[in-house]
Amino acid sequence: QVQPVESGGGLVQAGGSLRLSCAASGRTFSTYFMGWFRQAPGKEREFVAAIPWTGGATYYADSVKGRCTISRNNAEDTVYLQMNSLKPEDTAVYYCAAGTGPIDRAPTTRSDYNYWGRGTQVTVSS
Repeated sequence: QVQPVESGGGLVQAGGSLRLSCAASGRTFSTYFMGWFRQAPGKEREFVAAIPWTGGATYYADSVKGRCTISRNNAEDTVYLQMNSLKPEDTAVYYCAAGTGPIDRAPTTRSDYNYWGRGTQVTVSS
């Protein structure tokens, strides 16, 4: 089992920045990708960004590309999501997830992940 725990959410004005953290405990070596998803009220949970634990490319949704950076600290089993130039439409609950992911495409769907955190609220005011 792997337990991701998110932190760092909050209220920020449009144009501001936040850094989300995800500490993963348990058998993290059993997973390959860590990802961030978000879910706004009344909407489906959507992919934001993903990163493998060891090397490889990072992946971003078009809606956040250029504004967000995903990174990891393997020694601490922690993944970060730095979000800049935030917009009101970025308001959502942000979830961290861990999974084995696909081997032939980017890990951008919910089914690519086996373990999920409880989420952290990000609210961007206009």
